[in-house]
Amino acid sequence: MSANTSLREDDFADIDERLAQTDALLSGSYPGDDGSRQPVHTLYVPADRFDRDLPARFGADAIAAVEAAGGTAALAESVGLGHLADQLAPLVDAKLRREPIEDLRLDFEDGYGTRDDDEEDADAILAAERVAEAVAAGSATPFIGIRFKCFEAPTRRRGIRTLDRFITTLAAAGDLPDGLVLTLPKVTTVAQVEAMVALCERFEERLGLASGRLRFEVQMETPQLIVAADGTIPVATLLHRAEGRVSALHYGTYDYSASLQIAAAYQSMEHPAADYAKQVMQVAVAETGVRLSDGSTNVIPVGEKAPDAWKLHARLVRRSLERGYYQGWDLHANQLPTRYLATYAFYREGFEAAARRLDNYLHGSDATIMDEPATARALARFVVRGLECGALTEDEVRSSTGASPAELTRLAHPKLATKEDNS
Repeated sequence: MSANTSLREDDFADIDERLAQTDALLSGSYPGDDGSRQPVHTLYVPADRFDRDLPARFGADAIAAVEAAGGTAALAESVGLGHLADQLAPLVDAKLRREPIEDLRLDFEDGYGTRDDDEEDADAILAAERVAEAVAAGSATPFIGIRFKCFEAPTRRRGIRTLDRFITTLAAAGDLPDGLVLTLPKVTTVAQVEAMVALCERFEERLGLASGRLRFEVQMETPQLIVAADGTIPVATLLHRAEGRVSALHYGTYDYSASLQIAAAYQSMEHPAADYAKQVMQVAVAETGVRLSDGSTNVIPVGEKAPDAWKLHARLVRRSLERGYYQGWDLHANQLPTRYLATYAFYREGFEAAARRLDNYLHGSDATIMDEPATARALARFVVRGLECGALTEDEVRSSTGASPAELTRLAHPKLATKEDNS
């Protein structure tokens, strides 16, 4: 101890010991985002409708709908994005041809309904075979998987039976797709998530998969996940009981609204009850690395009401993005154009300011801006998300920020960069 200090090494060691549990909690339960791509949407289709050409077919249907409406620039104008129409039109047109669906969910739940066991067994096996075919042919979407029936008593065995046939058949065809996603719907208790964890462990053991290979999404569709009978908040608890296997929380617009006895005409992604639930979800997942997805609108842009439905969809997509929900559900090919128009407009409108601030943070180009590291990370994440979905191009990002996509990714996810440096 010197004349300028009062503490000894054992004082530091004592504080380290006192905070050891906190350090372990932050490291294990709040690791932050892993830096991998998050899709901007999930498109749901009945499982028996899927074949390897479905993404291209949906893209073609979306393009045809846009052309019937006068083209992409005209559609942008009609949904209030005319000021960006010249920028958006070529980007969205390219997206609909190159990658119309980012995440595809083959639905064995509400979108599929109740069938004979033999029929659903056959469809589960066929779905896995067709996913394997699509992966082999290079036509699979970046993320793909199934939603099976929930773990409540009436549908539990049927849901598990479908999951078993799908996973076992898919594993027999070769390596599981990198973007495989499993969706557990209508979760009401933490115990149901723990049961799903146990099933994942058994599949991995019996199929020779690496431990932790199987992860799953939880659909937040019941009020019991927001407030339990004992007053706790299960949606937060379940994340820390899932052993790192929960990849995302998805809000279910209509089941959740109906369970609160909200009249059908007022069930919406923007109802105050929906906003409250989604804010609880948002706080629960903060720094855990678990992603969020908003729900869907069932107002489909077809027929005479298509213009109004497109305006509604574009507005709801933008609303979700502004609230930190970077993913949502789509139910029809005609929702794809406005999904990308609204998403791309969000990133392009914010890009110039974000790029200028990043350039200053990295290179000191503007003395009037003094961003902190946390803000710089948020700016970098914003630009990286725009790049990943196709709203921004690498050339414009490099020229405006003076940084490569890899450099921005490292800035956005410093824990990932540290892990890579240590590996």
